[in-house]
Amino acid sequence: MSAVMGTPPVAVPLQGPGFWKRARRNPSFMLGLVLTLLLAFTAVLSFIWTPHNPYEIDMALKLRASDAKYWLGTDAFGRDVVSLLLVGARASIIVGVIAVSIGLVIGTALGLLASAKRGWVEEAIMRLSDFGFAFPAILSAIMLTAVFGPGMAIAITAIGIYNIPTFARITRASANAVWSREFVLAARACGKGAFSITMEHVLPNIVSVLIVQATIRFAIAILAEAALSYLGLGTQPPQPSWGRMLSEAQTLLFQAPQLAVFPGVAIAMAVLGLNLLGDGLRDLFDPRLARKR
Repeated sequence: MSAVMGTPPVAVPLQGPGFWKRARRNPSFMLGLVLTLLLAFTAVLSFIWTPHNPYEIDMALKLRASDAKYWLGTDAFGRDVVSLLLVGARASIIVGVIAVSIGLVIGTALGLLASAKRGWVEEAIMRLSDFGFAFPAILSAIMLTAVFGPGMAIAITAIGIYNIPTFARITRASANAVWSREFVLAARACGKGAFSITMEHVLPNIVSVLIVQATIRFAIAILAEAALSYLGLGTQPPQPSWGRMLSEAQTLLFQAPQLAVFPGVAIAMAVLGLNLLGDGLRDLFDPRLARKR
C-alpha cells in the first residue's frame, strides 16, 4: 500500500541483466516466485493428471486414512484429498486472475483519466472510489447472491468490483507524479495531447507499480475466494474449492483434523508466495532499494 500513501516509485526496467542479478539476490522474490510457480504448476497439472477422480463419491471409502493409494486420505464423501487439492487450485487461480484483471483494467483506466483531466473529473472518480471502498468483496457477494444466486461468477464479480477503487487510487497517485516530470512537460510543450502523453509516457512509467499491486491483490483475491466458498457464496459443488473443503471439514475437526489442515496449508502457502513475490518486486522496482543492493 506504500504506493498509495507515499511517493510512488519510479519504474525500474524489467529487462536487462541488472534486474535479474538483483532478483537472484532477493530472498523474498525468489521464495515467492518458487511458491507462485508451484501454485500455477498445481493448477496446470490438475488438467492433465490427478491420482483419482475428484468428482467421484464413494461412501465406502469415507474418511480413509493416508496410505499408498490415497496419499492424504479421503474426505467425508470418499473423495481423494490430493485430487481435491489439485483441482481446487484451479478455482483460486481463475477467480484471482479474472477478478484482478477486472480491477486492473477498469481501475487503471479511471486512474489515468483522473490524472490526465484533473478538476471535477478527478474529484468525481475519487469520490466514486471512496464509495466503492464501502462495499468489501464479501458484502458485495452477499448482495449479488441475493439477486442472482451463488456461484463462481458472483465471487469474481464481487472481488473484481472491490479491486477497482484500489487500482484507481494507486494509478492516479503514480500518474500524478509522472505528469510533473520534465520529459512530460517537454512533450506537452511539443504539442502532444493528454491521451498521447498518457499512453506514451505516463502508463509505461507506472507499469511496475501496477505489477506489484496486482500481485498483492491476487493474494487477497485467493483469500476472498476461499472465504466466499467457505460461506457457500463462491465456487459451488461439484467443483472443488479450498474454501469449501474447509467448510466441509469443520464438523470433523476432532475426527479427521487433516481435512482442515491440508486446504488451510494450501491457502496459506499460495497467499504467502504471492505476498513475498509482491514484496520482492517492490524492493526491486524501488530505485532507492535498487541502489542499496
